[in-house]
Amino acid sequence: MTEPRTTLGDEPLTARAVASVARGRADPALAYAARRRIAESHNTLLEQTAAGTRIYGVTTGLGAVADTVVAADDAERQRRVVLGRSVGVGRIATDTEVRAMMTARLAGFAVGRSGVSPPVAECLLALLRHGVNPLVPMTASLGEADLAAMAHIGSVVAGAGEARWRGEVLAGGDALARSGIVPPALVAKDGLALVSSNAASTGLGALAVIEATEALGGLVAAVALSFEGFRANVAPLAPESVALRPAPGQSAVASTLLGLLDGGDLTQPGAARRLQDPLSFRCVASVYGSAAAALKAATAAVELELNASDDNPAIVPGVGVVPTANFDSTHLAQAFATLNLALARVAPTIGMRTHKLMSDSMSSLPRFLSPLQNGHSGFAPVQKTASALMAEIQHAAMPMPVWVMPVADGVEDVATLALSTVEKTREIVTRIRTLAAIELMIAAQACDLRDAPVLGTGTTDVHRAVRERVVMLREDRATASDIRTLDFLIAEGRFETIANDLLAAV
Repeated sequence: MTEPRTTLGDEPLTARAVASVARGRADPALAYAARRRIAESHNTLLEQTAAGTRIYGVTTGLGAVADTVVAADDAERQRRVVLGRSVGVGRIATDTEVRAMMTARLAGFAVGRSGVSPPVAECLLALLRHGVNPLVPMTASLGEADLAAMAHIGSVVAGAGEARWRGEVLAGGDALARSGIVPPALVAKDGLALVSSNAASTGLGALAVIEATEALGGLVAAVALSFEGFRANVAPLAPESVALRPAPGQSAVASTLLGLLDGGDLTQPGAARRLQDPLSFRCVASVYGSAAAALKAATAAVELELNASDDNPAIVPGVGVVPTANFDSTHLAQAFATLNLALARVAPTIGMRTHKLMSDSMSSLPRFLSPLQNGHSGFAPVQKTASALMAEIQHAAMPMPVWVMPVADGVEDVATLALSTVEKTREIVTRIRTLAAIELMIAAQACDLRDAPVLGTGTTDVHRAVRERVVMLREDRATASDIRTLDFLIAEGRFETIANDLLAAV
């Protein structure tokens, strides 16, 4: 069922709203006020052009040829701007990803600073509403506006390129024709407005932070269940403990975990098996708190971009043409690079907790959590899966270069590589979500092997959610499908309320 319509331009746009449109759960629309702003900005552009104002990309060339004067009334020039920058290679973005990019660019148009013509904005909206999804190769952006990715979208707006419609890949013009969309003429600044934007980074960034939020809920739920299975000491989570060093997010994570454990016997005096547990248990509030704080910062960076103009030049009614450098997305790239590193630090804590739960000397439970000990492997082979996932996460978390080869005859001599950084975030989130699924599976088994512990109210719900999908391991069996099932449980948002409440407290 379609959710309520997402109207761009009425109120601040959230990452969640972009994800809803991208996932096909909400229909996009443009507010009347947004349409008015778009028209006013375009009219201002036409007035400035008629007055002889020198305007980058309209009366001049682009990039290295910005010193070249061109005719503003060249009917094909803005079309060439789009087609000439369709140089992407590599993997093709999914339909969900492309819809996120288009939504982000339409949000930028709604701000009313791009100078785009109303028919072009309406065409982009029509692509979203009619399910016409341009084919967008993902390698070419350096993060100083996602020119190539956006050009492949703009090419379909212009009736060229390729697009997927109802599962079929068609020439862009054919996709428009079949869906009843008439391609608009690209005039004035339309080509530049379509391509000169970080909407690919921002759109995928919106998906990334929502996916990370969904994963965070599963990560925290799994930790709480591990505490129960290990019978860990909750003293480091106590308010008087975390208040002594109020690191970012630490108090929020500690409070969330204690809330999940509340009502169970683990929070009672003397319930813990050890005075001091391994660091993967003891330090969880600090490590996960840093990740939560980084996620909140990345979300803020995305939502800043969604509600601002990154156009160069900006066309501001009442002011005129305003040259900018707002295509530089350093703050976005830095926020996601930090998130990547923060999530990478979470990964080994998961791996080590699951190892400790499987160790009979550490957990006082049957070795590898197998009820049968006559040569059965239990969950021992899953350690290899966890180790491989952690290695891949560490690799993906390595920062992108801070300097790249200059382009455009040296005019574009620095770059942020924001899109590549966001892509790495989504790779990490996918893998760490699977690690959380593994921990849920292991921790639930540990709880089942305990001598009838009274779980907390929250951890009882988590355990029930696991057992509704995956049965206890009695003897060796394939567990790949169990991991996939719990991975999907997290991805579908089963524990997202935990994450949302935690992030609100960070």
